[in-house]
Amino acid sequence: MEQRSVGDIEGPWIEPEFDSNLIRRCRENWAVSIGQVANGVLATFIRQRVGLSIVVPEAKCRIEARYDDDSEMYDGELAAALADLS
Repeated sequence: MEQRSVGDIEGPWIEPEFDSNLIRRCRENWAVSIGQVANGVLATFIRQRVGLSIVVPEAKCRIEARYDDDSEMYDGELAAALADLS
């Protein structure tokens, strides 16, 4: 399980000049260990191209293990986010 956070890879959170659900979701999980964030958050980070060096391997592990934490907006969201990287 990955212990580093997106903040460890991308640097400290810099507050943008606006607020949204996306901003709040990223802010709340920025310093959380990637191994501890929900699948839906992993999908968000992947779609936003944030911390990919640690987020993508964690996502692939979870998909391979068929780990489902009921946090995805729709079934297969995490796998779809990964597929969209290509």
